[in-house]
Amino acid sequence: MTITANGKTAEISGEISVTKLLDELKVEMPEYVSVQVNDEMLLRANFDTTIIKAGAVVEFLYYMGGGSFSC
Repeated sequence: MTITANGKTAEISGEISVTKLLDELKVEMPEYVSVQVNDEMLLRANFDTTIIKAGAVVEFLYYMGGGSFSC
């Protein structure tokens, strides 16, 4: 089936959980990624139970901090 992952079309083997999708798409540092499916942010606790279906739009997001602003 076809989904959109980070703005690119991806073919996956069928309806799968977010956890399995992270593995199938070889997402780097999955322990640090936040996931948004169809404009809805997911709780990490729901990665195993949230099923990705055909046509889904999935975004893998990494939040970074650091730096400072000086005037």
